[in-house]
Amino acid sequence: MNHLFVDNLTVIDFAYLDPARGLVGESWIADVVLGGELDEQGMVFDFSNVKRTIKRVIDERVDHRLVIPRGYEGLHWDEDQPHTFRWDLTDGSHITHTSPDEAVVWLSSERVEKPAVAALLETELKAVLPGNVTTVEINLREDVIEGAYYHYVHGLKKHLGNCQRIAHGHRSPIRIDRNGQRDTELEKRWAKLWEDIYVGTEEDVTRRFVGDDSQHYISFEYEANQGEFALTLPESRVYMLETDTTVELIAAHMADVLKAEFPADEIRVKAYEGVGKGAIAVR
Repeated sequence: MNHLFVDNLTVIDFAYLDPARGLVGESWIADVVLGGELDEQGMVFDFSNVKRTIKRVIDERVDHRLVIPRGYEGLHWDEDQPHTFRWDLTDGSHITHTSPDEAVVWLSSERVEKPAVAALLETELKAVLPGNVTTVEINLREDVIEGAYYHYVHGLKKHLGNCQRIAHGHRSPIRIDRNGQRDTELEKRWAKLWEDIYVGTEEDVTRRFVGDDSQHYISFEYEANQGEFALTLPESRVYMLETDTTVELIAAHMADVLKAEFPADEIRVKAYEGVGKGAIAVR
């Protein structure tokens, strides 16, 4: 059998639900291997069509979506309201989420793990690739990060693309320099503060309340051009901003907080949004 491979085809920035960690922002790099017979061009599949077809399917199916394992026993939803569900966490709290269909992915598993997501994508790709392609292998992996990083989830209601979805996320490194020297301790502090965090915008808050479990909750709601979105989660799992949560504003917020702590120092924050992109703020 002949094989074609494409490494680093795309990066999937998404969020998923975990029983203990709650909402988790993630960024996985996708590598693809296709196996099959050579076509009339002497190819398994034309490289020029890889991004046009394979990348498109991967991006449309998982990128900027919330991945939900349907087999988790703590998942509850009403058949009459399929767009809304409740996710019970192991600490006794819960998360509720409402969105249009295109903002979520349902997995036939108990947990969100790379093999389950890869199998979903492989099935989708086999349906659209030509008949000479007989095997599809997707390898999903994290970027190798030297230094501190965090997982965060957010939604950008003003965005015209898929970033408007209220629960999509990223696995992001951070670099902080004070007076031209890297400060790894500050990087570790922010990474700990934003470990598995939802970064919320104050203007999207519709309610703060104490639940039946005596935990404090925050509800976010907004309407974007893809539809209506709502999310409620424990306040302990939220970091609030007065602004929107674009990576430019996130970097600026971090730099402002650090400048207030170290007013005599020059602060430079390089905040990533997933793999290989982000924003820089200098104060």
